[in-house]
Amino acid sequence: MSDFTGKVAVVTGGTRGIGFATARALSEAGATVVLTGRDAETAAVRAKEIGAHGVALDVTDSAAVKDVFKTIAKEHGRIDVLVASAGVLQGGLIGMLTDDHIATTLSTNVAGTIVSVQAAARAMMRKRSGSIVLLGSIVGEEGNAGQAVYAASKAALSAFAKSAAKELGRSGIRVNAVAPGVIQTDLIAEQSDEVLERVKETTALRRIGTADEVAKVITFLAGDDASFVTGQVLGIDGGLVL
Repeated sequence: MSDFTGKVAVVTGGTRGIGFATARALSEAGATVVLTGRDAETAAVRAKEIGAHGVALDVTDSAAVKDVFKTIAKEHGRIDVLVASAGVLQGGLIGMLTDDHIATTLSTNVAGTIVSVQAAARAMMRKRSGSIVLLGSIVGEEGNAGQAVYAASKAALSAFAKSAAKELGRSGIRVNAVAPGVIQTDLIAEQSDEVLERVKETTALRRIGTADEVAKVITFLAGDDASFVTGQVLGIDGGLVL
């Protein structure tokens, strides 16, 4: 595993699930980690658990995103890694979608991620180095009935990662994305045992993935061991899609 000693990593949406697992993995690898979440108290508590710094941030507030990243860069002197994990998952059939459902999903998953990347890249350009990892989804690559807007938002992130990699590479900044399959987090808590069993039956490894397994891949992409990897969307789905 890459050594992140002396590096500063920001994890948006870092208070739960894959985001928190990634923040913990980066902290264990030596990074100074700043995790963000909508609720200040939750962010502070979760950060304390792993020896990180917690900051309240709603990524749909672009002005707040810019201010928070400026403050992080000023207080810590640099930003080396961004893991853009903040996102929402709302299901809904196309005929039942509301304006609020569409706006919330796209403003959080797409616009919130883009603004976060923009803010982090500005700090990274000063050092002419950095690594950015976006949290996509296998749904964004393959689609799924009942998740059309969510799938569209994650597909947008895949395209954005590739475009940003081409643009920011000249500044020494790498941009990649991961596309997890069905992972054991609170996002699938409402799924029935029957649904999860069907998923296992169609997954090559015959099980659900864990947040820690995804975090390990993200940490690899963020570190120097992946120094010649950029513009990739890496599936982490146990063979759900082959």
